[in-house]
Amino acid sequence: MVKALRRPILLATGWLSVALGIVGIILPLLPTTPFLLVAVWAFSRSSPELAEKIRSHRLAGHYVRDWEDAGVIPTGAKLLAVVMMTATFGYLHFGVGAPAWVQITAGLTMAGAAGFVLSRPGRRTS
Repeated sequence: MVKALRRPILLATGWLSVALGIVGIILPLLPTTPFLLVAVWAFSRSSPELAEKIRSHRLAGHYVRDWEDAGVIPTGAKLLAVVMMTATFGYLHFGVGAPAWVQITAGLTMAGAAGFVLSRPGRRTS
């Protein structure tokens, strides 16, 4: 039963991720590339042809291939991610005065995410 549902669930996950990625093109706070990475992951396990369509897309394909092949996050994307995390933390602290536990949890989570993002290469070395 579970095995029979695996492919439809992965396909649905892939298509939902593609849809969220498209919405992310329009909405600046919703990232596109992470959703496309999830879509490629789901499609690679359910429909390799669809995964390859994303990997070879003329606009988004190189970002997906760079991440999959070399773990690359472009420098501009790193800067934007860190600026957005900082702005979000500032809003939590100064804008809404969130409880201390929320600020600490969010701050630690964002610091960890920023550390990971900044530790990735900004371009391919080969």
